[in-house]
Amino acid sequence: MAHRVNIPDSVVERVVRRCGTAHPFARLDAARTALVVIDMQNGYMRADVGHSCVPTASLIVPTINRLATSLRDAGGSVFWVQNASDERSREEWSVLEEQASPARRAARIRSMTPGSPGHAFWPELDIRDGDAIVPKHRYSAFIAGASDLEARLRAQGIDTVLIAGTLTNVCCESSARDAMMLNFRTVMVADANAAMTDAEHNASLINFYLSFGDVLDTAEIEAGLVPQAPTRAP
Repeated sequence: MAHRVNIPDSVVERVVRRCGTAHPFARLDAARTALVVIDMQNGYMRADVGHSCVPTASLIVPTINRLATSLRDAGGSVFWVQNASDERSREEWSVLEEQASPARRAARIRSMTPGSPGHAFWPELDIRDGDAIVPKHRYSAFIAGASDLEARLRAQGIDTVLIAGTLTNVCCESSARDAMMLNFRTVMVADANAAMTDAEHNASLINFYLSFGDVLDTAEIEAGLVPQAPTRAP
């Protein structure tokens, strides 16, 4: 596990008071569940081609691969979200460009331009035929103008999303919050998200857990998966 997860008992007690249980989404209908993996790309994981490298991100790859396999085997779906920067997105989201130094803007363009080495997925990810690739142009994958992820999930009858990837406290938390407010049952996967520090990782998980959705680790998710019922021949 990349981070030492620390959610205080006092936080759990507050969740229990709000929800009546510590884990409102402990039971998961696999057929209606998608693993949404955010921004596991070279640009966030390789110092030689990246603009915002997260040292812990490579450490969660085996966990993400394991969870993807478990969910597929149970009848669920896997969506790989791929951040990108192009002229249209930079114009439409100009405030992000305004906040960055010229050097930072140039590095991000170099790193996140489609077709560049930084834009490519980390090669050790177990991306399989049948999985979905979703281009993204904002921090959140669910906000208007970012991607078509919401429409693709709804078209498959998915109402539950498991959020993994990097950074925990930026694109992952942003996506998770918006997913909940679009009425998806939303779980942040404690051991399959990566941030710059343990403190940032835990602060993000705690904030999400208190008001937006559930926080579970991979073993807890696997234990709660209800496999898709086999289709009977007519």
